[in-house]
Amino acid sequence: MSRFFGSRSALLATVAALSVGAGVAQAHPTVASQPWGSTPDGKPVRIVTLKNGLGTTARIITYGGIIQSVETPDREGHVQDVVLGFDNLKGYTVDSAKGGLFFGAIIGRYANRLAGGNFPVEGKIYHTDVTAPPNALHGGKKGFDKNVWTIEKTGTNASGAYLTLKLVSPDGDQGFPGKLTTHVTYTLGTDNALSLHYVATTDAPTVLNLTNHSYWNLNGEGSGSIEPEVLQINADGFTPTDATSIPTGQIAPVAGTPLDFSKPTVIGDRLRSNDPQMMYARGYDMNWVVNGPYGQAPRLAGKVYDPRSGRSMEILTNQPGLQVYTSNSLDGGYAGVSGHAYRQGDAIAFEAEHYPDSPNHPSFPTTELKPGQTFDYTTTFRFSNK
Repeated sequence: MSRFFGSRSALLATVAALSVGAGVAQAHPTVASQPWGSTPDGKPVRIVTLKNGLGTTARIITYGGIIQSVETPDREGHVQDVVLGFDNLKGYTVDSAKGGLFFGAIIGRYANRLAGGNFPVEGKIYHTDVTAPPNALHGGKKGFDKNVWTIEKTGTNASGAYLTLKLVSPDGDQGFPGKLTTHVTYTLGTDNALSLHYVATTDAPTVLNLTNHSYWNLNGEGSGSIEPEVLQINADGFTPTDATSIPTGQIAPVAGTPLDFSKPTVIGDRLRSNDPQMMYARGYDMNWVVNGPYGQAPRLAGKVYDPRSGRSMEILTNQPGLQVYTSNSLDGGYAGVSGHAYRQGDAIAFEAEHYPDSPNHPSFPTTELKPGQTFDYTTTFRFSNK
């Protein structure tokens, strides 16, 4: 079977290189699973807790493959949740679903936007529902974020604790052709990194773009704005959009724009820029073209640091793009685990993915997946408090 985009052997080599030697032997990773309610249509949901033995914990629910929380220590050793989310299933299935905010979820079949909900596959035009008029956003009315995934396996090894979820999307699901089988493995490593490894195959030609939509705040969930955080993005270019967030097809330099994070920059410094790209999105919500070859070993795409807590997070991926989003649609209508309302700018999302609307732009990296090929990508969030 041929490999599509990614290299598993390259991934394993990278993971090995990231190991921290003596820390691996001292850590005692654990994994546990328990019921977490049922969906409105009666499907049982479970929550799986991964611990790496070094003070970091990640919890994933089978509904939407959602990262419900990630707890990790600050510079003083104080452990805190750094992901926005809810302490009950209703928060995800009913409350947040109304706003289409995708808290912590796996996004598919097509992450980001498709112009008019239309996309070609081998010369034939297909359609998925328009969910962010006039375009489709994040895979139709019932995307991967609104499905209950199956626990395929859990366990621990020298690298950490892991969970593999599986979802079979039938031919025609949300308008997408082909029966698609997707596996996502979450590994909380003894290198203090949470990795998501996506593998998918199809029985007919289709398009595919998968990502995770976690909202991060390294000062702690519910603690307020991420404007003081310092961001660096390993990208010299981005894909400009029109007023409806559809790419023009160009790749433009970030130099001289508010999107230039080639050097560490405080997020709030240019968040209120009157640059048209910023005005369209009401903040940052753009796709950066990550430097370096994609589809090989994961490379550094970005890093964010919170000077208040001392926490930092690196984002590594072998995807070609990184959509960075400053939670511009949070409007105070949702209260999270802390009991505090979430407002605009209270978090930042790092959606490693292919470019928006790629099927309609032949010059962009392809998102086509054919029988015999394997979609194989990894994104890693690596934490530090040093």
